[in-house]
Amino acid sequence: MTDKLFTPLALGPYTLQHRVVMAPLTRMRASPQGNVPTPLNALYYAQRATPGGLLISEATPVSWQGHGHAHVPGIHTPEQVAGWRGVSDAVHAKGGVFFMQLWHTGRVSHSSFQPDGGPPVGPSAIAAQGQTASATGERVPFEVPRALRGDELPALVDSWRRAAANAIAAGFDGVEVHSANGYLLEQFLQSRSNQRSDAYGGSIANRCRLVLEITAAVAREVGPERCGIRLSPWGIANDSGEDIPQPLYTHLIEQLATLNLAYLHLIEPRASGTGKADIFREGQPSAAETFRPIWPTVLIDAGGFDRAGALQAVEVGRADAVAFGRYFISNPDLPRRLQLDAPLTPYYRPTFYGGGEVGYTDYPTLESQAA
Repeated sequence: MTDKLFTPLALGPYTLQHRVVMAPLTRMRASPQGNVPTPLNALYYAQRATPGGLLISEATPVSWQGHGHAHVPGIHTPEQVAGWRGVSDAVHAKGGVFFMQLWHTGRVSHSSFQPDGGPPVGPSAIAAQGQTASATGERVPFEVPRALRGDELPALVDSWRRAAANAIAAGFDGVEVHSANGYLLEQFLQSRSNQRSDAYGGSIANRCRLVLEITAAVAREVGPERCGIRLSPWGIANDSGEDIPQPLYTHLIEQLATLNLAYLHLIEPRASGTGKADIFREGQPSAAETFRPIWPTVLIDAGGFDRAGALQAVEVGRADAVAFGRYFISNPDLPRRLQLDAPLTPYYRPTFYGGGEVGYTDYPTLESQAA
């Protein structure tokens, strides 16, 4: 009998041939001139594409204001759209289904990335605790952000809509709204980073307003069947974290459910979510188990899964598909390895961010190892 992880799944207008998803993974290997994807990026994604397999792109800023890391590809200039077209063509040539994750780093950016040289923006003028890297790579403390004005928010919503349109123009099959891991949209959701007194702060409904407006605008632009969203309800990345997450995320997910999106992508609390270290938090509730009863379409689960855990999550219906991150970096043929229960190549964290082919496109497949 075939394990359910390796059976077809309807996802919006697409039929996936298996349920092993490539999670969004920041790799910082775009061209430094204009943050444009290159042929090396196309090779990387094509290596990991399989017929009917879903790949979600690295987090991709919707505007220059949204950037917060060096050499990250954007989706807000004609050159970036053209560069991504080369990547999507390479994925489609292998039969893959390709969604782009749309991103704004918010308060955890740095003034060196901002087009006006000013502070990064956030819901409130509250700095995250910890450090980040400037545009020159120097480790620096997070800065106090500038609180976005209410009259700036319609243009912010529209920047996400335009980015979604650009993703489709670049050949993507759909988009994922990044509302996790302590970035701008999660900053609006959570009371520790959002202390606004207008219609976007205070109550749970108000703090969810921007995420819902952006997701609805993106869904109208590309079609809800080509739109997903990623959340980390119990996450602690980038100094995020709601004291009592369940009421907030129950309201948000109930409202998102009315949009009839293609999928909800949840990060389990045992994984912190940013890839900077292997941090696992035990004794936390399962995000998928908690919110599965109120989500009507496909649910993708992510965060620290191994083969046995993925098989079990899909088999019992806690999730419809499972996203893998670090092991997709070091195993370009991960779905095949999981199906065969073959050994996995270990990943090497020092080559995760930045650089060239090493640690990016030089990991072996089973066939190349056997040759």
